[in-house]
Amino acid sequence: MSLHQSKKRLRIIVALAIFACVFVFAEFFPVAQLVGGDINALYLEFGLFLIPYLLAGYDVLYKALRNIGNGQIFDENFLMSIATIGAFALVLFPGSDPHMAEGAAVMLFYQVGELFQDYAVDKSRASIAEMMDIAPDFAYVMKNGELVKVDPYELSPGDEFVVKPGDRIALDGVIVEGTSQLDTSALTGESVPRHVETGEDVISGCINMSGVLTIRATKPFEESTVSRILELVEEASEKKAHTENFITRFARYYTPVVTIGALVIALLPPLLFGFVWADWVERGLTFLVVSCPCALVISVPLSFFGGIGGASRLGILVKGGNYLEALAKADTVVFDKTGTLTKGAFKVVAIHPEQQLKNESKQSSELDPEYLLSLAAHAEAYSNHPIALSIKEAYSGEIDSTRIEEVAEKGGHGVRALVDNHVVLIGNDKLMAEARVAYHDCTMVGTILHVALDGEYVGHIVIADVVKPEAKQAISMLHDAGVTKTVMLTGDRAEVAQAVARDLGIDEVHAQLLPQEKVSEVEKLLAREGKKEKLAFVGDGINDAPVLTRADIGIAMGAMGSDAAIEAADVVLMDDDPRNISRAIHISRKTMRIVWQNIIFALGIKFAVLILAAVGIATMWLAVFADVGVAVLAILNAMRCMKVKK
Repeated sequence: MSLHQSKKRLRIIVALAIFACVFVFAEFFPVAQLVGGDINALYLEFGLFLIPYLLAGYDVLYKALRNIGNGQIFDENFLMSIATIGAFALVLFPGSDPHMAEGAAVMLFYQVGELFQDYAVDKSRASIAEMMDIAPDFAYVMKNGELVKVDPYELSPGDEFVVKPGDRIALDGVIVEGTSQLDTSALTGESVPRHVETGEDVISGCINMSGVLTIRATKPFEESTVSRILELVEEASEKKAHTENFITRFARYYTPVVTIGALVIALLPPLLFGFVWADWVERGLTFLVVSCPCALVISVPLSFFGGIGGASRLGILVKGGNYLEALAKADTVVFDKTGTLTKGAFKVVAIHPEQQLKNESKQSSELDPEYLLSLAAHAEAYSNHPIALSIKEAYSGEIDSTRIEEVAEKGGHGVRALVDNHVVLIGNDKLMAEARVAYHDCTMVGTILHVALDGEYVGHIVIADVVKPEAKQAISMLHDAGVTKTVMLTGDRAEVAQAVARDLGIDEVHAQLLPQEKVSEVEKLLAREGKKEKLAFVGDGINDAPVLTRADIGIAMGAMGSDAAIEAADVVLMDDDPRNISRAIHISRKTMRIVWQNIIFALGIKFAVLILAAVGIATMWLAVFADVGVAVLAILNAMRCMKVKK
């Protein structure tokens, strides 16, 4: 709690104590006899109740005057000021019941509600603050044989810095010396430490738990993972949900309407029909107290803020309330298979060279699996595609770059390269068909890479991706959450895609797709969606930015260290666990349920008490409950959005 809030709390506690003493004195002591008459007693009570009123509410009165001067008349400060001043002013009407106690109580309880609101907002910000704490304050660099603290902003790519046990990694980089365990929970929500050693990439924001690490920076601080995440979190509150915007617009019109309504109730019956002024002014004031839209204006944004904060504790970063609201309506979830449902860690599982070549001059050694793998590895030498990396990893020899010329990669097809002055083609059946090379089908489950040498088919290599152990449960959790359709898009062969889909329980599969065709498939799925349903696309942030952008909600998974994923997606899952998709949907739906509970509850109570106030049944005390009581209950309900579990 801030110093300002502490002072405000103390002020309200003192005001409440004074109010309680004055109330007991006025109700249970013969004040009129003590001061010599009812008029004197009335003036004494007026002065005594004015003390806690001004002590608690002077800032509200000041804000109301300041806002009127700025042209902002219809806000909660104005409503509270008019209603409470009016309650005290009723003493001026002959024959009216005094309402100084109610006037002071309205201001006091309003301020208690405001204090409670501040506490709730601070608590909801705590989870965001935990995420904001990932920013490192310093880094150690070696200068003249000594470790010196420097600002992370001073380091550049290529600079080496030292991370002691207990310190945060300041910049993204690669370990050049040391082994350790890293605490990544602030980024991913994962409590199990990650073992790292020399040569591994690490990202900023992680806590070094054991050994001393020397790290070479690969990015400047302003482009590091931690900087991108902090920027995302800071921008999230600016992107309001449609429901938030509706409440803002509603309050803009609601407040002046009920203020005019209160004036009509207070003035017209006495002016037109000669009714008692005091009775109808009291009704108008009660109407004003009830009409304050605090419960809605506070609880709805607080719910979205709490939902976003709660999700961040699980390593789920939602870029704004609008995306949280859209995610709650997700009816179809589309996966790009590689890196989301599978590990994206391809391995060579079989090498099938041709047994006979048309070119009889070839030596028999050229039919060996190792020779076929050598051709493929040299052709893929300059590619960073996961499939290319798996081929190079499987090849036991060294790649001689002097043997390679004229490398051309065609997305969704494969690679053409000149190796030892021979044209080598490696890719899928589309590449073979395009080059008019007759190839053999393979019945093995996996990605089949055909290899041709100078237009002649020389065999194929089978590469398999590993399905994540959590993937099947993730799909089941989505169905349990009410997602009616799960779809998988992949560039793999139909046989491989169908096998994975059957194993995981996915409803619909589209295979052998080029990257641009995935966008077309998503557009077709979007066309089939109703107006109320939303489509979420889940990718790993690599080469699927167009699809992430095109979907109603783009979800990037495993985005630690991936600037592209953080930039393109609406929701960012910092780890590789696909079960977090259903957790994100659960959080969003829980948030929306609470938002609408508060809207219906607050409006229902307020409209009911407004009617009772207009007909003279509702008292000022009931109006206090309809305002402050409803606001406190709505805030308590909104705070449930912050409670999340795996």
